[in-house]
Amino acid sequence: MFTRYLLLFSFLIAAMSLSVIFKKLTISASLTGGLLSFFIFMGSGYTGIILMSAFFVLGSSATSWRIKTKQTLGLAEINKGRRNAAQVIANAGVPAILGLIAYIFPLQKDIFSLMIACAFSSATADTLSSELGNIYGSNFYNIVTFKKDERGLNGVISVEGTFFGFAGSIIISLLYNIGLGRSLKSIMIIILAGTLGNIADSIIGATSERKQILNNNLVNFCNTLIASMAGFVLYIIMRN
Repeated sequence: MFTRYLLLFSFLIAAMSLSVIFKKLTISASLTGGLLSFFIFMGSGYTGIILMSAFFVLGSSATSWRIKTKQTLGLAEINKGRRNAAQVIANAGVPAILGLIAYIFPLQKDIFSLMIACAFSSATADTLSSELGNIYGSNFYNIVTFKKDERGLNGVISVEGTFFGFAGSIIISLLYNIGLGRSLKSIMIIILAGTLGNIADSIIGATSERKQILNNNLVNFCNTLIASMAGFVLYIIMRN
């Protein structure tokens, strides 16, 4: 047990330090990420840490990809994509809560671990679809009206962006399957829940975020929550 936690804290300290050094996270965001990672570990072990790391690496890479092009188009994030504590909570808050619940109710650990994967599937899909879709998309549509709309606006999607988001969900599902799932059913649930969460994110963005009812962090929190609940429902349906 001591060795297990020693390895965990060594990894977290290294990851937190590198994220600050390479300007991917602010100091407060790094500390927040470390704490949330520990909660996730409590519920789903090293697989949960791998899923969070995969989301962070894929998301950060997508945000940094062709940053000069995004700046030219006016699509680059503030501080070149360096995330703050609120953004970390928005994307990893739901998985952390689920990790704590799984620790409290160990007999239901499998379902909560699956829900954690669904949340990260949605977060990854959302980030890749928006960041890469804005670069490689050819036509952009409002997800509510299906009419052509402006690139980069909330709730605007593209075929290319949707494909990148779907690919992100596949990656998360495979990583989970290697660590905990080992079944085609879990892969299908994570991919479908992640896609549903990503679609929900776009719908909320096209409605509530455009009207400034919710900000981007709350929208991201909602998409992970919706994906995790979708994963739970799909698990119940496919269990029989």
